[in-house]
Amino acid sequence: MAQQPFQMEVRVSADKLAADLILRGDGSHLSLTANQLMTELQKHEVTYGILQDVVDRVCNSPQSYMDIPVTVAVGKPPENGVDAQVEYTFEQKKDASKPKELDGGRVDFYNVTQISNIVRGQLLARKHPPTPGIDGMGVDGAPIAAKAGRDLPLKAGKNVLLDQTKTLLYAAIDGQASFSEGGKLNIFPVYEVNGDVDFSVGNIDFVGTVVVRGNVPSGFRIKASGDIRIYGSVEGAELEAGGSVHIKNGIAAQDKGHVNAGYDVVASYIQNGNVTAGNDITVAQSIMFSQVRAGRNVICTSTKGSIIGGLIQAGKMVVARVIGNSSSTPTNVEVGARPEIRKEMQSISNELQSLYETLKKTDQGLGVIDKVMNTAGQLPPDKKLLQIKLTNTRMALDKQIKELENRYRELEEELRDEIPAVVEAQVVMYPGVKLVFGKLVRFIKQEFSRCRFHVKDGEITFSPLY
Repeated sequence: MAQQPFQMEVRVSADKLAADLILRGDGSHLSLTANQLMTELQKHEVTYGILQDVVDRVCNSPQSYMDIPVTVAVGKPPENGVDAQVEYTFEQKKDASKPKELDGGRVDFYNVTQISNIVRGQLLARKHPPTPGIDGMGVDGAPIAAKAGRDLPLKAGKNVLLDQTKTLLYAAIDGQASFSEGGKLNIFPVYEVNGDVDFSVGNIDFVGTVVVRGNVPSGFRIKASGDIRIYGSVEGAELEAGGSVHIKNGIAAQDKGHVNAGYDVVASYIQNGNVTAGNDITVAQSIMFSQVRAGRNVICTSTKGSIIGGLIQAGKMVVARVIGNSSSTPTNVEVGARPEIRKEMQSISNELQSLYETLKKTDQGLGVIDKVMNTAGQLPPDKKLLQIKLTNTRMALDKQIKELENRYRELEEELRDEIPAVVEAQVVMYPGVKLVFGKLVRFIKQEFSRCRFHVKDGEITFSPLY
C-alpha cells in the first residue's frame, strides 16, 4: 500500500529558544526517517540544541504525533549578569520603618534616631562589582547576548574618601554618618542646641548635623548638610536637611513652613504639614491634611497609624493602618513614580510645549521670507538679516528640543524600571480615597477592610490581606 503524503511544519519561537515540529496529514501509513526530519530542521535553520531522543521517538512512531506540536530543539537562554552591590561596613541607625513600640502604644523614637559614630580612617563601604553575564544560544546557532549587570558607582560625599580602585570608601574625619540625596555617604560633625530654638539661637545654617534638644517654633529655619534631629516638636518652621530629619514628637505646621530631607523623615505625627523626603517618610501616629511626598515609601503602621485628608505621594508604597475616615474626607494617594520624576516630567512637558509653539512661529516666519525671495528673486538687506536670525533661532530650538526630548525619554525609562507600587490599609480604607497609580485612577466608593491595591493587567486591583 502506498504511503500517504504528509507535511512537516517547523515553528521557531520568537526568542529563538525553542523549535516545535508538527506533522500534518493522514498518518495511517506514515514513515519518517531521522534524516528526513533533520533535513527539514536544517531548512528552517534549526541546528543547535536538537533533542535527539525526541527525534528518535517521533521517527519510531510518527502516527502518535500527528497534528501535535512537539519540541524538538531547545536553545540555551542567556544568563544575565548580577548588578553591582554596595556593602556598608559600619553600624547604621536602626530601621526607621520599624520603630520600637512600648507599652500603651507609645513609640521609642530615641533609639530610632540614633546616628552612627565614625572614626577617622574607618572603612565605610565596599563595592562588589557587577558580573558580565553569560551569552545564550538560539536553536539557529546564533548567540543570544546576555545583559551585563549594571554598575553602581560608590558615591563619596563630604569627608569621605574613595580609594584608587573605586571600590572602597573611608572616613576622612571623626563624626557621624549621613546619607544624602542619591545615596551619597557623608561624615559630618555635629552642632547641638541644648533647648528650644528661639531668638537667642536664631536660624541655623550648618555644614553638618544639627541636634535640637527642644522644640522648633514657627518662623525659624534650620538648614543642615547632614541630618536634623529634633527631640521636641516642630511647628510652622522650615527644616532642610541633605540627609534625614528625625523628630521625636511631631509636626503641627498650620499649613506653614516645610520639612525637606534628602533621605528619610521620621516623626510621631504630621498635621497640616508640607513634608518631602528623597527616601522614606515614617510616621508613628497620624498624617492629617498634609502634603507628603516620599521618593520610596510612606509608612504609618503603629497602633494609631492613620492617613486622613491631604495628598500623599510615594514612589513605591503607601502603608497605613487606616486610610481616610468614616466621614469620607477626600484623601489623595499617588504611587508608582518618585515625586521628583513626576515633577521634572511635567516641567519638561510644559517647556516643550512652549518651544514647539516658538518653533512653529519661527518656521512660519521663514516661510514668509521664502515666499518674498521666490517672488522678488532676492531679499532686501533687512529681510536677509531676519532670515539669518530666524535660521539661527531654529537651530538653537532644535538642539534644545532634542535635549529635552532625550531627557523625557530617560525619565520614562526610569518610570518603567520602578518597582511595582502598592497602597495598603492594614485595618480599613474608607470611601473618599482617590488612588492614582501612574496614569490610572480609582475612586474608593465603599469600605475595604485589610486591603492591598496594586496594578494588574492595566487596572488598579484589590486583594485582601491575610
